[in-house]
Amino acid sequence: MKLANPYNLEKERLLTFVTNMACMKLKQLLLVFFSIMSLSVYAHPADTTTPPYKKYPTLPAFNILLMDSATTFNTFNIEEGRYTMLMFFSTDCDHCQMMTDTLKKSMHDLRNVQICMVAPQNISEIRAFYNRNDMKRYRNVMMGKDIDMFFHKFYQAYYVPDIVIYDKHKKLVKFFEGGAHMKDILAALQD
Repeated sequence: MKLANPYNLEKERLLTFVTNMACMKLKQLLLVFFSIMSLSVYAHPADTTTPPYKKYPTLPAFNILLMDSATTFNTFNIEEGRYTMLMFFSTDCDHCQMMTDTLKKSMHDLRNVQICMVAPQNISEIRAFYNRNDMKRYRNVMMGKDIDMFFHKFYQAYYVPDIVIYDKHKKLVKFFEGGAHMKDILAALQD
């Protein structure tokens, strides 16, 4: 009868012990890692209620298809040095027409403001609105189609007209949801 080698038996026990300890350490490390991760989720919840324009209060870059149906203008190319007014409107909205009429009557006060009027409709409807309102008379007004519906998403715009004012350094001054009185717009355009 052959006797077991006590050294081999001891090596086997030692190997089992080390393996079990390594597994326990790995489990402990994983437990600590996931505990920290779950705490960080609660410590910094994702902010889904703040609209993007408040998180990023500089003039955003988005594309506007202009009246010729071929030229795309990106708002990134608006130069600093003068106020910018963005107006999101609908060509078939009575309030938008009234706001446009108010802007036209106050164009002398707005002559140094870059005005970008954007709508989600097709370009032929926007062109008809442009022509009906004789907007070509105003060199500081650009009108076109918001190609990617950026305005609606970025400003969470649910009503029209919406007006956004940016200062000479492209910093947000004021967001008017659903239109505004001209005295409030002019006040937002003051240095």
